Amino acid sequence: MTKVFIDGSAGTTGLRIHERLAARRDLTLITLPEERRKDPEARREALNTADIAFLCLPDAAAEEAVGLTENPETALIDTSTAHRTADGWVYGFPELPGFRERIRSSRRIANPGCHASGFIALVAPLVLSGILPASAPLSCFSLTGYSGGGKKMIAAYEAEDRDPLLDAPRAYGLGQAHKHLPEMKAVCGLLSAPVFLPVVAPFYAGMEVTVPLVSPMIRGTPDDIRACYRETYREGLIRFAPHADEDGFLSAARYAGRDDMEVAVFGNEERIVLAARFDNLGKGASGAAIQNMNILLGVDETSGLVV
Repeated sequence: MTKVFIDGSAGTTGLRIHERLAARRDLTLITLPEERRKDPEARREALNTADIAFLCLPDAAAEEAVGLTENPETALIDTSTAHRTADGWVYGFPELPGFRERIRSSRRIANPGCHASGFIALVAPLVLSGILPASAPLSCFSLTGYSGGGKKMIAAYEAEDRDPLLDAPRAYGLGQAHKHLPEMKAVCGLLSAPVFLPVVAPFYAGMEVTVPLVSPMIRGTPDDIRACYRETYREGLIRFAPHADEDGFLSAARYAGRDDMEVAVFGNEERIVLAARFDNLGKGASGAAIQNMNILLGVDETSGLVV
């Protein structure tokens, strides 16, 4: 039976992974008592005993965990930002051509960022197919629920006396140095990162990532983009949705609580909006991590997931 350790099981991503895996009969979860959860030696033993370990940690702690892992057979799935563009690590986005095979044979997998997942799902296939040039000057608007900010942000939003400014959506990453930008550029093969505006809103979970295009930016038509998505997303947790809106609206909460993603194309021949909807804790974090684990195990990618 496969032994799994979640290093950082008390965080939002770790808790969701534990919740999804608790009912699995093909896995044994290695757990540490609360008083030893941050003990380096206890973590070292658990990491080197595990067949697969999820690193649900801040970047520095994730790097420390890698240093503690001496067993070459232990596969690490890192949900932090630390290794997403690092040499020797495979980017865990199996829906892109060739990535599933790389994941299957790797012992070091970097789980994608939540905002980055939507952007990459929309942009990478178009660059690979030649519809969108790598030099395209892109922008991206991404709306997320507050659970993506971790325990501190969740507590702030759920406090009885919360700041009234939290009652409205709040833009952030204003300095254009968001931690997801390097992977967005690298995985899509872009020459420059997009102008990126993430927005956190007063709802718990859900994400809506949009990328606007105008016709001179692309080599083809909106129907060519739709055909590209249909061809790219024939397996995995992403699907093309030809009729995705709700009577002219597009809710970021549509996939809350789920582990899959939809991509869609809106607009007209001149002005196009690409949109991805998913759960920031699902396909944007825990669901993607479990999908990568399932690929390593050679089982159905949706095992233990809500799709």
